[in-house]
Amino acid sequence: MDERMRAGMAEATRLTREGRLAEATALIQQTLRGAFPANGTTVTPDDNIIDAEFYVVDDTPPVTITEETTENPTSWKGLPVPPHGVHPTMPASIPFLNSKHQSAHGYSPPARERSAHADQVDRTSGRFIDGAYTSAAGKRTYKLYIPSGFTGQPLPLLIMLHGCTQSSVDFARGTRMNILAEKELCFVAYPEQGQPANSSKCWNWYQSSNQQRGSGEPSLIAGITRQIMGNYAIDASRVYVAGLSSGGAMAAIMAATYPDLYAAVGVHSGIAYGAAQDLPSALKVMQQGATRQARPLRAAPPIIIFHGDRDTTVSPLNADRMLEQWLQATPDRNSSRKNPVRESVVSGQIAGGRAYTRGIYTDTAGRTLAEKWIIRQVGHAWSGGSSSGSYTDPQGPDASAEMLRFFADHPKKG
Repeated sequence: MDERMRAGMAEATRLTREGRLAEATALIQQTLRGAFPANGTTVTPDDNIIDAEFYVVDDTPPVTITEETTENPTSWKGLPVPPHGVHPTMPASIPFLNSKHQSAHGYSPPARERSAHADQVDRTSGRFIDGAYTSAAGKRTYKLYIPSGFTGQPLPLLIMLHGCTQSSVDFARGTRMNILAEKELCFVAYPEQGQPANSSKCWNWYQSSNQQRGSGEPSLIAGITRQIMGNYAIDASRVYVAGLSSGGAMAAIMAATYPDLYAAVGVHSGIAYGAAQDLPSALKVMQQGATRQARPLRAAPPIIIFHGDRDTTVSPLNADRMLEQWLQATPDRNSSRKNPVRESVVSGQIAGGRAYTRGIYTDTAGRTLAEKWIIRQVGHAWSGGSSSGSYTDPQGPDASAEMLRFFADHPKKG
């Protein structure tokens, strides 16, 4: 980030804290106008630019992995915060939040998003159909992938929440989740945020009204989940939710507010539940990470977290805060004391690709409570995704495959 950008963002932050939101938004857009390339420019994943699309002929990531493991018993108190080698900066990609005035101030979303049918998106033989859910909170459409191997038997269901400016088709393309769902036999639904709710199609994770069970966007996503469960044979013990960026933040909200509905959660480049309540606090959290006083959880389904250590849109510190929040909510089943947690740290390298560290957190009974993956040299992008979708880094470990592996190990108990 150059000095002009840094100064502009600092001033926008000051205006926001003073409640002068219109002025702050205008200043942000004026600053960004000189920072973004013209529509149609190709950039690399590490540029972290919201309107980037990536084109690679061979987008199949290497799969050879070498790992070294060390184990260190620890407790939920004082969990180490690994160095990320980066200094969080003011986010250059403000569309993670609302962008009400973007068009008026020079920023426009990607102009080259391509329409696609199921076979073009995923090269699978399943069906990719449209759905919609309406309630007092509003209406949201969604895409639903039904694997070709479905013959009426109960199957798992995964809810996938896209990031800002993305669509359900784009997110399916970038994560390759439909390809994996065809192989592993599970349903995948992609709720789509409407532009009337947010002009950049961001989930409004930072609004208090959207952090509660039974209201706002959480109620719509839960409604979509239940509608699919009512229409198809879904194994109620294997319903999961995952998301990227603003969708990752919303996935955490869904797991926190509907722990009876979702057996586990996957969060990529997201933010802890309740870490922000409005625009000023959201900007601060994105830059500095959530505070250690993030909203406590009453229940915490198992969680798998991914974050790039070069993410300048959402600080990697947010992955640490989310992990702490989740582990602090894990009670000992036989007492009121917190359950000790054992941490195993795995270091690995994708052949020809990214290095990573993987933290595995288990309780005294050996149950895995959480995993945290930090991907080296990666910005605000889905690790191991296809470059035919937006916000992906094909050189990283396959976050989609790892999430499905984690979910398969965590059906809902009881």
